[in-house]
Amino acid sequence: MLQTNNYSLVLLVQLGLLTYDLFVNSFSELLRAAPVIQLVLFIIQDIAILFNVIIVLLMMFNTYVFQVGLVALLLERFKALLMLSAIYLTLSISFHCWIVNLRWLESNRFIWTNGLQVLFVFQRIAAVLYYYVYKRTAECLGDPRLYQDSVWLRDAFARARQ
Repeated sequence: MLQTNNYSLVLLVQLGLLTYDLFVNSFSELLRAAPVIQLVLFIIQDIAILFNVIIVLLMMFNTYVFQVGLVALLLERFKALLMLSAIYLTLSISFHCWIVNLRWLESNRFIWTNGLQVLFVFQRIAAVLYYYVYKRTAECLGDPRLYQDSVWLRDAFARARQ
């Protein structure tokens, strides 16, 4: 069971990774003259997105709802985050590969192709949605009802058995 002090630590780690992600999305263009540093920041950003997904999955696995076998209930409740995380990670990796590939040898030039601009816009829109849904999910996973037996859980279990 997730105790309050453990949840606070996990939430702090999650928000720290989200803050790093926001920082890289906001200020990575300022480092275009140093492509190696930009590449390292992008790699760490992609790893941070993966860690956030892993942390949420571990929190889901730790719930009483998961332990009684109502995995479908958890997946239904948090499918928006899982799908959005996959989309955001894919868009981020695609954007990072494209931008580093274009600017690696000519870091002093400001290069923006039409396709890169479209990918940039979609990646940033996905980022905003990801931040909102992830924060909402992290707070929902702190609900004590998910970690103990309750009437609504018994009702859901009875409906699942039928």
